[in-house]
Amino acid sequence: MEPIQIYTDGSCLGNPGPGGWAAIITEDGKDTAISGNDPDTTNNRMEMMAVIESLKYLHKKYGRDKLPAIQINFFIDSNLIVQTLNSGWKKKKNQDLWAEIEKLTAWLNIKWEWVKAHHKDEQNNKVDELAFKEAKKLES
Repeated sequence: MEPIQIYTDGSCLGNPGPGGWAAIITEDGKDTAISGNDPDTTNNRMEMMAVIESLKYLHKKYGRDKLPAIQINFFIDSNLIVQTLNSGWKKKKNQDLWAEIEKLTAWLNIKWEWVKAHHKDEQNNKVDELAFKEAKKLES
């Protein structure tokens, strides 16, 4: 099986405020978009929720037996997430979400890559737009 490519992003209208998260999961050349929102959140929480929901999607689809054998490549424009997971930056806030990410990533083969936000990466721009639309759904 080819590696799974996942682009994630979060958006928040105000910080805190209404927020949205989104992911585009590419498996064998086919894209699946998932997204959601929260009425009172922060941008960092939405960035992290996009990762969590992507991992939940993969766990549900492949199960605990098959998923560890699959290479998963995350592309994220949150330097905080990438550096925390790659370089061991201290987890100062959102301990509940970090614990969930740790639980969902245990035994998995994941590569975390930073991509520049709002730049030339088409998938990153798409996921940014999806997350923003989710946040806008909740705007009063």
